[in-house]
Amino acid sequence: MKILVTGGAGFIGSNFIRHILSKYPQYEIVNLDKLTYAGNLENLSDLEKNSSHRFVRGDVCDHRLVDELSKEKFDVIINFAAETHVDRSLYDPETFVKTNVLGTQVLLEAVLKHRPQRFIQISTDEVYGSLPAHGSFTEESPLAPNSPYAASKAGADLLIRSYVQTFNLPAIIIRSCNNYGPYQFPEKLIPLFITNAIEDKELPLYGDGLYVRDWIHVDDHCRAIDLVLHEGKTGETYNVSSNTEKTNLEITDAILSNLSKPKSLVKYVKDRPAHDRRYALNSDNIRKELGWEPEVSFEQGMKLTVDWYTKNKKWWQKVKSGEYLKYYEKHYTRREKL
Repeated sequence: MKILVTGGAGFIGSNFIRHILSKYPQYEIVNLDKLTYAGNLENLSDLEKNSSHRFVRGDVCDHRLVDELSKEKFDVIINFAAETHVDRSLYDPETFVKTNVLGTQVLLEAVLKHRPQRFIQISTDEVYGSLPAHGSFTEESPLAPNSPYAASKAGADLLIRSYVQTFNLPAIIIRSCNNYGPYQFPEKLIPLFITNAIEDKELPLYGDGLYVRDWIHVDDHCRAIDLVLHEGKTGETYNVSSNTEKTNLEITDAILSNLSKPKSLVKYVKDRPAHDRRYALNSDNIRKELGWEPEVSFEQGMKLTVDWYTKNKKWWQKVKSGEYLKYYEKHYTRREKL
């Protein structure tokens, strides 16, 4: 199988590529990534000499590049490419709309023209908006995004729906709850708090700390994508969740406990605008239809994640300082020739 992965130098994308090539070494992956601040080639440094993985630096919004790549006749295109940080979307929504909406549209046009067997969109639970204290979103729940990031992802999902309905495009959407694990850019809650705690720095906790998210280890999400890739139903949307709801305060306590750090590191800070109170997904569809189940418990996953960041200080210190940017500027100062 030949797969085009977009955004494969990011957190979930790089973990997925590693998962696929470990499980299916005969597969071929072309990895298209613009290498913005959150794209890091060191996430895939162990695959530099793997002939089954080829990296191409470029933008999913580049019609010509995407069209030229698509001439290679991929079996599947999987779109991880996205701006994902809610806080950044509050100050630069234009970038989120360009990458998340226009980039998806460019890929959809390539699918129409070159006809891979399927297109898989990696979406998010945030497209559904906020929930009260009880209940969970199903795939049929209305989209009600509350941040520019969430709105841009919802816009992409609706575009995909329109292409499925109008052009019979072979697409599948996966909406996952919050991911955590190795190689996550340390602007997100868990890696930020782990790395700050390791260095005995403050942990800036929004509001009252009681915002609730459902957390899934990235390995379980990658297994779900793998299953959908091979057995998913065209035109379907699959929610992916572990049913592990935790407040941000509980996440903070777990990190401090694993690192044996004091709670005095926690600093409550002013809340961000339109902060969704709670997310929760019903994932019965993928569980019943495809037989997927999460394998990593929260306690196990948190320990593994804390251990990884503890053992890989050089990786996140280079990321936090910006030094990692020198790596791909040295190796990829110009886009590769196709």
